[in-house]
Amino acid sequence: MKIKDHFLSQEIFEIIETETKGVFKTSPIPSNISKYYESEDYISHHQDSGTFKEKLYKFLQSFNLQYKKTILLDRINKGSRVLDYGCGAGEFVKYIENDFTAFGFEPDSDARNAANRKISKATILDNIDTIEDYSLNAITLWHVFEHIENQDEMLEIFNKKLKEKGLLIIAVPNPTSYDAQHYKEYWAAYDVPRHVYHFSKNGMENLISRKPNWKMRKIKPLVLDSYYISMLSEKYKKSPLFWIKALIHGTISNVKALFSNEFSSLIYIIEKK
Repeated sequence: MKIKDHFLSQEIFEIIETETKGVFKTSPIPSNISKYYESEDYISHHQDSGTFKEKLYKFLQSFNLQYKKTILLDRINKGSRVLDYGCGAGEFVKYIENDFTAFGFEPDSDARNAANRKISKATILDNIDTIEDYSLNAITLWHVFEHIENQDEMLEIFNKKLKEKGLLIIAVPNPTSYDAQHYKEYWAAYDVPRHVYHFSKNGMENLISRKPNWKMRKIKPLVLDSYYISMLSEKYKKSPLFWIKALIHGTISNVKALFSNEFSSLIYIIEKK
């Protein structure tokens, strides 16, 4: 499938299935990938400009933050050591810092500075090597794993940093959801070339099943993602009624997923063996 970078460059990329069935990769990956993040509208790093889109993102984000924290509280003790890998502007780290010993890793200096301005107890890092091996109870990647090209290497590093039975929690978009099938090349969660990889539910299960150090424990939905992704997709299509259409198709996606489990975004809770 050929996909345009609707967000920034308007360039065309291709999505090709890898040797792991259900896992797809963007092609080609630009050598200067960092320039594709250089926009004040890139919401993971810039969330304070006050636009309507970002206000909506913040509103939905408040529900998602509590939901994500509950996933941790249901599985590990308060005070446990948690690393949010690719923490962006630090919203999740800030949200959990009173419940856990929280760390955030972020390579982008602007986002890292924004995170440091928000947090009071957590620690924001620019190098994951500063974390002691076998010291973490959980590592979270909220819409980050799809950005990582050297995934095999990073899975080994995460395994080394986690304690025995530690949790790796990965949230990624699902290209076999209803909204992905409906919007096709306009589906905003393809977000090429920033999203290097794309994982169907079966694809992520296949990927983890091939890793001897990991075991899939649970798959949970991110229900609100369908609405936000549908809204962006409608805007990419230049729909004059994008709000109404996003509400309709986001709802259809979630209703269908109640039976298929193919939600717009999925959270994979993976345990270190």
